[in-house]
Amino acid sequence: MLFRDVIGQGTAKARLIQEVHEGRIPHAQLICGPEGIGKIPLALAYARFICCANRKEADACGACPSCVKFNKLVHPDVHFVYPIISAKGKKDVCDDYIADWRRFVINNPYFSLSHWLNEISVENSQAIIYAKESDEIARKLSLKSSEGGYKFVILWLPEKMHPVCANKLLKLLEEPPGKTVFLLVSEAPDMILGTILSRAQRFNMKKIDEEDIAGTLENNYGIQPKESKAIARVANGNFIKALEAIHLNKDKQLFFDLFVSLMRLSYQRRIKELKQWSEQVAGLGRERQKSFLEYCQRMVRENFIYNLHNPDLIYMMPDEQNFAARFAPFINERNITGLMNEMSEAEKHVQKNVNVKMVFFDFSLKMIVLLKQ
Repeated sequence: MLFRDVIGQGTAKARLIQEVHEGRIPHAQLICGPEGIGKIPLALAYARFICCANRKEADACGACPSCVKFNKLVHPDVHFVYPIISAKGKKDVCDDYIADWRRFVINNPYFSLSHWLNEISVENSQAIIYAKESDEIARKLSLKSSEGGYKFVILWLPEKMHPVCANKLLKLLEEPPGKTVFLLVSEAPDMILGTILSRAQRFNMKKIDEEDIAGTLENNYGIQPKESKAIARVANGNFIKALEAIHLNKDKQLFFDLFVSLMRLSYQRRIKELKQWSEQVAGLGRERQKSFLEYCQRMVRENFIYNLHNPDLIYMMPDEQNFAARFAPFINERNITGLMNEMSEAEKHVQKNVNVKMVFFDFSLKMIVLLKQ
């Protein structure tokens, strides 16, 4: 991944490039922003630019020995940390999955946690960065740089660190080995240990501009201009959503169907069918259940806005808008807060491993009351 491969983010790229040229490379940066805006691609491009033996004014050369290693993510001075699942016969460290990680990131530089868990076939589990990882990081950084330059730790989702791992990492951040750069890539910085936040320079990234998403869809995926603009608008700065739209993502279609079923069954007070619905959702796996509840919150919010009759404020795909034309009048100022609160509460319960069948059946019954308001 080079800077030119990162979609949009011109301001962020320019700032990082200037830091390198001026010799102001922080030992720890916390790269923050919502899902799908290119945080991992930017971190990879930044590390490659620093390591490049023949860097240009605004990008790495792409051909030197260092860049060739970056092409396959096998540079010996770049270490990756990411959430994983404990498995029998494995050591609970990221290197257990390093071959999967390299292949996955090379093929899909714009991805979410659910995509990664699906890649390693553990979508029903809660992924974390285990305590043992801190010792592994310390061991790797104690070694001399293989190429005499900087060493990097690219840590994806530091909010998923086990508390023991986070506390041990704090010591490394306080007294890092020479020419070591930590790139912490986060989507929920408020969940990170405060002492770690205070020792990393925060780097906030914005959503990708619609024009940049539309241009990428047209140039790289052959999407027609009118369709690419519509997709870019719905994506709302998230390139993952744009990819899901053009690839007819199965989860998105499933979530839409489940949402429509929930609202229709709740309005009709069909308790038996709602119990079957809750059992179906309970079989999705916790990460997908959380994603579904996030989707439900988005749909409720969009349907409420639909009632304002202002197309510029609506971010829905055609099938979603068709449903909203009939459903939106049932979302109003009397129930919008209650609906959003119940969905948020259900998401918290799923996160805390409460019995999901009970969570979703209770949730669906509450929808009956709220939709009648």
